[in-house]
Formats: sequence, structure tokens, C-alpha cells
Amino acid sequence: MRRLPVYILIQTSGAMRGEPIEAIKVGLETMVTSLRQDPFALESVYISIITFNRHPEQILSLTELENMQIPTIKQPEAAGTHLGEALKFVCQKMDDEVILSTPERKGDWMPLLFIMCNGSVSDPPLFDEAVAKIKERHFGSIVVCLVGAKPRTENVKQFTDKIVNLDTTDGATFRQFFKWVSASVSVGNRSVGATDEILLPPPPPEVHTVI
Repeated sequence: MRRLPVYILIQTSGAMRGEPIEAIKVGLETMVTSLRQDPFALESVYISIITFNRHPEQILSLTELENMQIPTIKQPEAAGTHLGEALKFVCQKMDDEVILSTPERKGDWMPLLFIMCNGSVSDPPLFDEAVAKIKERHFGSIVVCLVGAKPRTENVKQFTDKIVNLDTTDGATFRQFFKWVSASVSVGNRSVGATDEILLPPPPPEVHTVI
């Protein structure tokens, strides 16, 4: 069975500290429970979780859905939102972990990338480099969920047009967001390879599309 790699990148500094991080963990558990009810996802979805502040860290390597356990998400005291370094790290992990197709075998489906951040960038030069690297990779879809009172939409628009915003950062809202993520993953599991662009399901009322 071909794998569908799903990378989840979570900012742990700034606007994400405190209640949002705790709510994200609840949301992730909701997502995993939902995906496990989908036989197609259960057979093919592999999930990796990467957190970032000043530095990125892969807290869950690419793991099959059946054996996945939600890891502890640490909340650093230090400030800094190095989104550029984080995106570059995702590219490195994708290069290392995703199996490419060859004439002899079929590789993985095109990976999906979900990013939760406030859009701030503390490393502008590296961010510009990382945007170019992200565009060179063949992601099936890149979705950014902006969190916080004053998200920096203009930064994330440089590498994706699939941007959403949450009304609040409580547990109920994050559960709805991750239910939508699980639905999007299930759609991706069926459509990646058939088309270059995945048509995501409409988000719930708590999740607003940014134009």
C-alpha cells in the first residue's frame, strides 16, 4: 500500500502559548480518532508532527496512523518565530522520509502539509529561501491555519493560497478544525495522484477561509 505522508507543523511560541497548545493536543486526538474510522486512511496515512519556535523539532517522525501516539508538545520560554527555518526543516524531512517513484516501483502519494502559526517571521532572509524550497517540492496541498489577534497573512500567502483563520483558540474550535483536517486528509488519500491539486472539503463555520 502506498503511503500518504501528512506533515503537521505547529508554532509553539508567541500567540500559541498556553491554552492554544493544550487545545491543539485535544484537536490532534480528535483528528486521529476520526481518521482511524476511515479504512483507506488507516491503511495509508502516515503522520509527522513538527514544532517550532526559534528552532524546529520533529516530535513525531513519520508514523503509521494505527500506531500513532500524540506526543507531548513543549512550550518554550524563549521568544522567536523562525518560520523560515521550520519550513526548511520540513523540506529536509520530506526529502529524507518520502519515497519517490521509480520505473521499478510506485512511491508515496504527494505529501500534505498543515501549518498552525500566527504568520510572524523572525528570520526573513531564511524565510525567503525556504519559500523557494517549499515551492520546489511537490506537496499535494499546503494549508495554513492562522491563530492570534493579528495574524500576518501576507507572509504565508507567499507559499500557499489555502489559508484559514479560527474564531477562537479554545478546545471546541480546535476540535472542529482538526475534524476538517481529517476530512481533508481522507479526500487527499483518494485524489492524490489523480490530480495535481486536491479539492478540500468546505471548512466548518468556526474555520474561516482567508481571501
